[in-house]
Amino acid sequence: MKGHKTGGRQKGTKNKSTVARESLLSQGLSPLAYMLRVMRDEKADPERRDEMAKAAAPYCHAKLQSIEHAGEGGQPIQHRVTVEFVEPKPK
Repeated sequence: MKGHKTGGRQKGTKNKSTVARESLLSQGLSPLAYMLRVMRDEKADPERRDEMAKAAAPYCHAKLQSIEHAGEGGQPIQHRVTVEFVEPKPK
């Protein structure tokens, strides 16, 4: 048979990750909820908990951006301090 696929997964068959994701979602667990659950599980391997924390962080916390402060024309910012001495008021 020309053009007939032989061997391998049948067209439309779900792979392991799709089955796992659908299983989590059917239980009401999003991937983020799963990562947080593993991260909080004190019985889980500490390395696994760390990996889940790293994976979940971008979904929970904004990534800080570096900001460069510069003066006019990109020059260093100039700071000026003026001190004025005044006579104390008589009491």
